[in-house]
Amino acid sequence: MSDILKKILIVKKQEISAAKALKPYVQLLREAQSALPVRDFADAITAKIDAGRSAVIAEIKQASPSKGVLRGRASGGAGNSYEFLPAEIAKTYAQHGAACLSVLTDQQFFMGSPEYLQAARAACPLPVLRKDFILDEYQIAEARAMGADCILLIVSAFVMAFGAGSGRAVNNPLQQMVALEKLSHSLGMAVLVEVHDAAELELALQLDTPLIGINNRNLRTFETSLDTTLELLDRIPSGRIVVTESGIHTPADVARMRAHQVNAFLVGEAFMRAEDPGIELARLFS
Repeated sequence: MSDILKKILIVKKQEISAAKALKPYVQLLREAQSALPVRDFADAITAKIDAGRSAVIAEIKQASPSKGVLRGRASGGAGNSYEFLPAEIAKTYAQHGAACLSVLTDQQFFMGSPEYLQAARAACPLPVLRKDFILDEYQIAEARAMGADCILLIVSAFVMAFGAGSGRAVNNPLQQMVALEKLSHSLGMAVLVEVHDAAELELALQLDTPLIGINNRNLRTFETSLDTTLELLDRIPSGRIVVTESGIHTPADVARMRAHQVNAFLVGEAFMRAEDPGIELARLFS
């Protein structure tokens, strides 16, 4: 996974440079500041939890580097017969109890698109997370301009891109994350910061955001274990909202997390492989 992440980050830097050449940051920032009003992502999650329900961030994702095509078909016939229609998927998620949406916008590795985010957000009232590998202020303004209500900061990506040996001018990964969080908040967007282990969590907790995502997928082996979330819980102070990510496949998985007061979930793969993703959401979180 570290090799895949390295490839993704190289491509991201190239994409950012190309985008800046086409549209200056100042112009993009003006578009972001005049975009549709922000929907409150964190409040949507806390409202579900306060009502005694699971807060599900339901993901719209066509493919991933590790799993291939999850929904629809790619060239060569890979995938399945279920259509990948972001607006329709968003509607069924909203009808079946999702708190928020997460939409992949990375094209090369996840077959995502900003247009998918725009279509999903226009189809329902739910707040939307832009799921991508964000490293630069340009991507923050880009996210708000396309209508995102929340952005994702992946600590491992910042450690790789800005840590020791990266050759970047930024002093450390945390400095860059703090700057991007500040910009996101100035534009009204929430921030979900994602970690995989205790070292990454230590960095994440120095941000202001209440939303702490714990990805249960091991970056070296690709294996998922819900123990990852459970082992980090004691390190997270009250006032933060833990979002468990990856490895939620059965009602028993949900019950196990909720027994430990983990009530927010980001789920994608299990829904994308179902005929009706919203009905699968309702089944999993009944």
